Amino acid sequence: MAEVSAEARIPASAEKVWAQLTDWSAYGEWNATHTSFPKGGPETLEVGATFQENMKLMGFPAEVEWTVEELEPTRVLAIRGKGPMAVTVATRYTLTPDGDATTLRMDGEFTGAAVSLMAGKLKDSATAALDESLRKLTGLVS
Repeated sequence: MAEVSAEARIPASAEKVWAQLTDWSAYGEWNATHTSFPKGGPETLEVGATFQENMKLMGFPAEVEWTVEELEPTRVLAIRGKGPMAVTVATRYTLTPDGDATTLRMDGEFTGAAVSLMAGKLKDSATAALDESLRKLTGLVS
């Protein structure tokens, strides 16, 4: 298993950060691993909803079938997906209001036999992607 996390204090309300985070048409403007939604992103954002995403990590393309596991608007979005080579991917976005700003924490988890072979490199690549994504998201909502 490989786990990664990053967080940033974004000078915007949780509502504004949430709106950008869940604007699927603009997802690629800030998410560093996202390449496309083959079917346009999730039709409805609710627990149990599924959607497909094409992404790239460590230079390799991957298609992930995501399921929304936890949803608390303006607070938490947790998704779990199945990727290539029997790898399971989990992503959790946690928003915490902080005065006139919001702290956004992004956590990622990768499990599966293939992960153990490249855990160190995967952690480095995924951490860099999270940091870049937070930087871009902050720029969009600030």
